[in-house]
Order: sequence, then C-alpha cells, then structure tokens
Amino acid sequence: MTGSFVDIATISDLHRLYSIPAPKHPLVSFISLDEVNRDNFNENETAYRLGFYSVYLKQVKGSMKYGRSQYDFDEGTLVFTAPGQAIHTQRKISYNEGWGLFFHPDLLYRAALSKKIQGYSYFHYDTHEALHVSDTEKKILRECGMNIRREYEQNIDKHTQDLIVSNIELLLNYCTRFYDRQFLIRAKVNHDIVQQFETALLDYFSKDTLIDEGLPDVKYFATQLNLSPNYLSDLLNKYTGKTTQEHIHLQLVEKAKSLLWGTSKSISEIAYDLGFEHPSHFTKMFKNKVGVAPKEFRLQA
Repeated sequence: MTGSFVDIATISDLHRLYSIPAPKHPLVSFISLDEVNRDNFNENETAYRLGFYSVYLKQVKGSMKYGRSQYDFDEGTLVFTAPGQAIHTQRKISYNEGWGLFFHPDLLYRAALSKKIQGYSYFHYDTHEALHVSDTEKKILRECGMNIRREYEQNIDKHTQDLIVSNIELLLNYCTRFYDRQFLIRAKVNHDIVQQFETALLDYFSKDTLIDEGLPDVKYFATQLNLSPNYLSDLLNKYTGKTTQEHIHLQLVEKAKSLLWGTSKSISEIAYDLGFEHPSHFTKMFKNKVGVAPKEFRLQA
C-alpha cells in the first residue's frame, strides 16, 4: 500500500484480491464478476490503484467513488481505467453479473495497439461519463472477451499474443462505435453542454483576465462543466468538428482580430493583453491560424 492507495500492480495481484485461481496468462485476464469473492474487500471504502488497463461491464447495483464524486451504477454500465488510475469501491455494491477485461501494458509491447491505445480517449473519462450498453451490444463485447479468454486458456504459442491483442483492439473499436451511438442518443443534453461551453468561452474572453490568468486550458472549461477534459473534447468534436483546444484558439484569434482592428495598441501590447509572455509566440500562433502575421493583418483591415 502506498499512501492512501492499495496498489494492484499485476494481473496476479488482482486474482489474489479477488480470491480466484492464478491467471492462465500473466498479462491478461477476462473475469466473470460473479466469481469474485467480496469478503476480501474492506467494509470501509478502499482505494485501489491499478497497474494495468481495465474494462468493466458492471451489471451492478451500488456506487463507486471516482475522484471527489460519488456515482450510482445501474445495470449495463461499461467503465474504463488506464494504468495508474485509482478506483474506490465498497462491499455494499451488489454484483448481479458482468465481467472485467484486464490487460497489462507489457502485453502490447511491439504491437501497433501500444501507440494506438492513446487514441481511445474514454480510458480517461470520468466514471459518470461511462458507456451504457444495450443487450445486443453486451453480447458483442462479451463474445470478444470470451475469444480472448479461449485464446489464453489454450497452449500458448507464437500466435497467442497477436490474436489476443487483435481481439482487445476489436473490443475497443466496438466501444468507440457504441460511444458514438451514445453521443447521438444524448443529442439534446450534449447540445446544451456545447451551448454552456460556448457561453463560458465567450465570458472568459470578454473579461480582462488574460493578462493575469493567461490563456485558459481544456481542464479549466471541463471543470466548469463538471466533465473530464477528454470527454469534453470528444463531445465538442462530435458536434462541432473541433476539439476544446481548437475552440479556445479560435476565440483567441477573434479577440486578437478585434484588438488589431479596433485599437491602436502595438503588437507587443496586444500579445501581453492576450496572456502571451513573448510577442513572438503570439505572432507565430496568429500567422498559423490566419495565414498572415498580425502586422500584415492590421494593414489589410
């Protein structure tokens, strides 16, 4: 245990925690959650920090704490965690059914997925941004998991790793598809979030806060909307075609244009007003977005 966390570094550590037989493969395991012995969990809330990726399909009734917030889980919730993330569970959670896929980063060594996995941004969503799946979708994902399990329960040969990794990637691609479906189904709620973001963005740039506070980052707006940075960027990308960072830069450019058009301030003064420490950084950013340097833009206006 490190600090206030119980470290579960390996797949073997996880099997010991769950009081189930040692894993058939040291780097991957697909576990049916009705096999888990909950007696090993403390009566009080315990924080576990995992050293590997996890994908849980939770057919549960109960709650889980992620960060400072408590969330209720209904049946059919899919949750993802990346290595180093902490989860807090309680014994009072009731597992009706479900499964967990756990795989160590070392499993992906030399595989293309080792780099591509960073693109599956839902591994860094907050728990309340979990994926809710239909019965049909649950069957598809479970079959992917069972294919992984069947593969490592056979005699391991030179093809085993490639086939396991291919099935993991297939499962993750299905999850991407299902998240796209969820974004569409929640169109009204998500459009409201987009509007709230646009309002917050305009509000930030309408105030003279850039000099003191600098350019806002993605985390700032995500916190304002009670979302994770990755989820906010993905949501905006789905509905506007631009990430949070791109929206911030576009608003910055509009602010810069208004100052270049409507004031006699020097380029250096405008750069400082916009939160840039060095005018050259402002000039580079502006030219990259607009196609001409600030000085040329002012002359054209």
